[in-house]
Amino acid sequence: MSKQINVALIGNPNTGKTSVFNALTGLNQKVGNYPGITVEKKEGICKLPRGVKAHIIDLPGTYSLNASSLDENVVIELLLNKNDKDFPDVAVVISDVENLKRNLLLFTQIKDLEIPAILVINMADRMRYKGISLDIDYLEKQLKTKIALVSTRKREGIERLKDLIANYKDLSVEPCLNASEIDKPYFDTLRETYPNQLLYKLWLVITQDVNFGKLTRNEIDALANFKTKSKSDLKRLQQKETIKRYQFINNVLKVGQTIDVTQAKDLRTRLDRILTHKVWGYLIFGVILLTIFQAIYDWSSVPMDFIDNIFALMSEWVKTHLPKGVFTNLISEGIIPGLGGIVIFIPQIAFLFLFISILEESGYMSRVVFLMDRVMRKFGLSGKSVVPLISGTACAIPAIMATRNIESWKERLITILVTPFTTCSARLPVYLIIISLVIPEGRILGLGYQALALMILYLLGFGMAVFSAWILNKILRIKKKTFFVVEMPNYKLPLIKNVALTVIEKTKSFVFGAGKIILAISIILWFLASFGPGDNFNNAEAIVKAENKGKELTQIELQQKVASQKLEHSFIGITGRAIEPVIQPLGYDWKIGIAIISSFAAREVFVGTLATIYSVGNDDEDTIKNRMAGEVNPILGGPLFTFASGVSLLLFYAFAMQCMSTLAIVKRETNSWKWPVLQLFIMTAIAYVAALVSFQLLH
Repeated sequence: MSKQINVALIGNPNTGKTSVFNALTGLNQKVGNYPGITVEKKEGICKLPRGVKAHIIDLPGTYSLNASSLDENVVIELLLNKNDKDFPDVAVVISDVENLKRNLLLFTQIKDLEIPAILVINMADRMRYKGISLDIDYLEKQLKTKIALVSTRKREGIERLKDLIANYKDLSVEPCLNASEIDKPYFDTLRETYPNQLLYKLWLVITQDVNFGKLTRNEIDALANFKTKSKSDLKRLQQKETIKRYQFINNVLKVGQTIDVTQAKDLRTRLDRILTHKVWGYLIFGVILLTIFQAIYDWSSVPMDFIDNIFALMSEWVKTHLPKGVFTNLISEGIIPGLGGIVIFIPQIAFLFLFISILEESGYMSRVVFLMDRVMRKFGLSGKSVVPLISGTACAIPAIMATRNIESWKERLITILVTPFTTCSARLPVYLIIISLVIPEGRILGLGYQALALMILYLLGFGMAVFSAWILNKILRIKKKTFFVVEMPNYKLPLIKNVALTVIEKTKSFVFGAGKIILAISIILWFLASFGPGDNFNNAEAIVKAENKGKELTQIELQQKVASQKLEHSFIGITGRAIEPVIQPLGYDWKIGIAIISSFAAREVFVGTLATIYSVGNDDEDTIKNRMAGEVNPILGGPLFTFASGVSLLLFYAFAMQCMSTLAIVKRETNSWKWPVLQLFIMTAIAYVAALVSFQLLH
């Protein structure tokens, strides 16, 4: 049985690398981080002819092997290190048929590393519309490789690509051109000094700060002798190398590629003029956002009600059919309500990821980034900061990782510190349940009040991020400015398979990631709420009967008062009472206080915590929403969740740093506990003040 083949997918951003990866791997994929570095890594398994398996690794997008950011370094370090377990047996270089000239620069560099390389020319279905024709035989001969002409949209060329990967040993490893001619004496000396090392690998070692496989520390230090050229001289040599490569590419494409300009249809320019317009662009983006939030509410209401009722019935069934006791109570009052608190939001979270995926796949998200750059610069942020702030709507953790392509440390630091203000999907369950309780269901101009409230919260988070950046910019006095460059990909209809895979993977990651925490916290909370010290807990029934002597209580009323007495004097009740004075001015009771503290593990735990607390000792199995709506304010009387307390809670979660995972990533990215600790205290203070002011003004 042959060994598994390692395949690296490499290419410029926006060449359709993800589409090819999905076409090869389907659902056989996973997402992680590269060892020792917080750059996302996608891996998958592909079945090849004759029963051979390929381990596919999707590397971060890079324009060349002259790295300018940390994620681009990942590509070079892997390609230089033959000892790495992921070192590729074959490199599959993805190019876009409309940008072949630019994409081939990276291909010629990889060929110089003498790694078997296949050239994939993607989006082949666009050739007819753009008037492009290719002489594949000529291109293969000149580039010394095999070419797969692929259209993932029409599912063409994938089988040929699999055959080429399976037969990678037949590929030529001869470079396309002799790049060392840019300074022959210099490279001849380098070759003579290290006759056993690959010349282009040594050149990358000299010009960049990366890890280098088999080279020993002494050899690396010895290479310093070849840095006798100044940095500017080395930079000029790199520029000469790039020019030489493009001269070769131009000569090849003069014969191998024909473009009939009269056939090209340029709808893109006309669309860009509208979508990036300084007035219409923002209006269109606003309408799209409103539509998304309205759809999230309208489309998900039926599946959410169904899930809510199912979990209530499950709890009731467990209590009815299992023997009475601690274990049954744990399942019916702890685990089932806790998990129900997260599962109920799967439809809305899935719809959110669906819309984000469609915007990214269609090419529109890049226009949004370009559009928002005009706003960002006024607040002292780098244009590149827009990417983390926008991607923060899914999760702050990968968004903070995305700051690695910001060259200025201070601009990167400011972006890291303000990104958690952006409303992430973990806040969504809290927002949705509170909005449904305190915001009426009416509509204005066809738009629901609840959808408008949700959009306002998203804008509020983004606005606070930008405002905080402006304050930090004044404090830190950033002098160094960076230029913002964003590539505008072609507009295209989103691939259903790509969108579906994104929604499944992201939703699964959200549910299972949160589910583990919620399950553990639900069990702990149930224990703390079901047991307590002293007579007030242990003799709850006798105390209630004594307090209500002379009153005729029904069995149900007695059970409710006993359950309330036990909960109040349980371990969790005692803890909640201790913190109640601090949170009472915000309109919260001790139960909400417990939910806020437990949700520091993950924001979405808030709803699951309340579901668990409200279920303990209660035989009336109702939906989570109905339980919360029925809660009474112990001080003011009336419903606990009013417009005032609801707005207070929404603002608290909009601004608070309720996520220890994000703090851990900030520590890792800044290499200091100073910044995450400051972030935690300042964001909590802002959240507390905003919640306090809003409640005192509204109640």
